[in-house]
This record gives sequence, structure tokens and C-alpha cells, in this order.
Amino acid sequence: MIEIKNLKKSYDDIEALRGVSFSVKSGEIIGLLGPNGAGKTTLMKILTGFLHPTSGTAQIGGLDILAHPGEVQKMIGYLPENAPLYPELTVQSQLRMVADLRNIPQNQQRHDLSEAIRAVGLEKRLTRRIGTLSKGYRQRVGLAQAILHKPKLLILDEPTNGLDPSQIVEVRHLIRNLAHHSTVMLSTHILSEVEATCDRAIIIMAGELMADARLSELSAKAAAIVTIANPTDEQTISRQLTALSEASKVETVSRNDHRTTFRIEAAQDICPAIYQLAREHNWALCELRQETKNLEAVFNQLTTVAGGAK
Repeated sequence: MIEIKNLKKSYDDIEALRGVSFSVKSGEIIGLLGPNGAGKTTLMKILTGFLHPTSGTAQIGGLDILAHPGEVQKMIGYLPENAPLYPELTVQSQLRMVADLRNIPQNQQRHDLSEAIRAVGLEKRLTRRIGTLSKGYRQRVGLAQAILHKPKLLILDEPTNGLDPSQIVEVRHLIRNLAHHSTVMLSTHILSEVEATCDRAIIIMAGELMADARLSELSAKAAAIVTIANPTDEQTISRQLTALSEASKVETVSRNDHRTTFRIEAAQDICPAIYQLAREHNWALCELRQETKNLEAVFNQLTTVAGGAK
């Protein structure tokens, strides 16, 4: 659905995007993740045709965004952080106006409006003025107008920003349902949103692509944690752990209550080898587990790398 190759965008001497490349398959829910100022908004503006890239290419549905801007925009539904709504209009009037702007034929509008309204749960709010709705329901109206023309690609910018916890859960559920019919790109700087909603995370920092992986891959096994009670010689234990063929790095992470905890990095599951070593040397094991990375740990690690590279 999306194919981006070496995309760059500069504003005078500021490089907002620095050779970003990635592809997205149809039906995926992608989390476009990064701190404020990372280049997420610039990327979305290029995909929607609002900005032209300095260099590189981007295709949506097999069409180049510069060569076929009109056809590409017909395939896109876009919900900005603050949905463009008219508070004096009713929900029904707002959506009918958008249907006209999208050039949806009159004989088809009734059907398409009904589908979009049902998809986001607005059936009981059609005659309400938008200015009287809660922010959660205004987001629903924004989603409805973004999907009204049945887009192949749905781009959402901070869709849960400012919502209360119950509204956030509702919008997450809506997004998952919308993915049955559209590819979804969700831009956010909130890590929990990506973990709760997306299948895959694309992390951009300082205009560069820092990570692109499925969430299951990002949280793959990273290291083993072992805690030993009353170690007689901590340095000897550390050397013995380092001598394991699978181990690439051993560090002491804590000492308290007569216990010492080590972290052992390895390319594969090293827990069985550590257990066998503990039996051979009669270590009093208090804990032996495989450490896993969550998205926050990956993000923080990449932030450190990006900061050190400047």
C-alpha cells in the first residue's frame, strides 16, 4: 500500500527527513512513533500531498504521489490531531457536506453515510450540534468523515490526544475495526497507543528511520537475569558466566539483602546453560528468567543512540 524510498525533506538548512525508506502492506496497522519534532508530521504531509519531498519517492497503492496527486488523495482518509469540524453544524450536516466535497454521488450518499455512521457508533448523535459533543464523540465524527469515501489508506494523527481513559479505549477499538477495510497509519508520541493498537512500529528520530519491526519482534528475548543468594566470590561467578559460549556480555545490575543479580546478554536463550552452571557450582538461585524488551525500553535505547550520534 505504501512504498517510500530514500525520502528527504529540507527546510532551508533544516533536514526534517533524512533518507527515510519503508513499505507497508495492505491491512496493516502501523504506529508511526517518535518524539515531537522527529519528522512524523512532515512525512504525513508528504503522503497526503500537502508537501513535496526534496528528493526520494513515495507511492501509495502503486501510484507516485507527485505524478498522480489527485488519484492518490482519493485513496486516503486523513484525521488530523484537531479534526476540522464546524461546531454549529449537526453531525448529519457535517457528514453530508464532506460527502459532497468528496464528490460521492447523491444516489450513493445515503448508503455510504449509513456505513460510516454505524462504523463509528454515531447513530444516536446525528441531530446533535457538533459543538455540544464531548471530545470523544467529536473524534468519532472526524473518523466518520475520514472513512466516508472508503479509503484504502487511513492516516490518523494523535487520534486519542486529550481523551479520557474510557474514550481512549473506544477509539482504539474503532481503529482496530477500521483496519478490516483499510490500511491504517497512526502517528503518535505515546508509546502505549502503539502497543495497544498497532501491529508494527516505525520509529523516526531527528528525521531518520531508527527502527521498523513488528511489536512481537521488538519485544523478543534480549537477555537473561539471574539472582544468586550469598555469592562467595562475585568476580568468579561473573567470569564463569562470561565463559558460557552463548554469552556476549555479563554485568552486575544490583546487590542487596545478600543477593547479587547479573544480566547476561546472548543471541539465544541462555537460561538452560545458566541453570546447568548453577547446579555444577551449587549456586543458591533466587531467580532465573529471560528478560524481555517492551516498546518503552526500545524507544529509550534508540533515544540514547540518536542523542549520542548528534
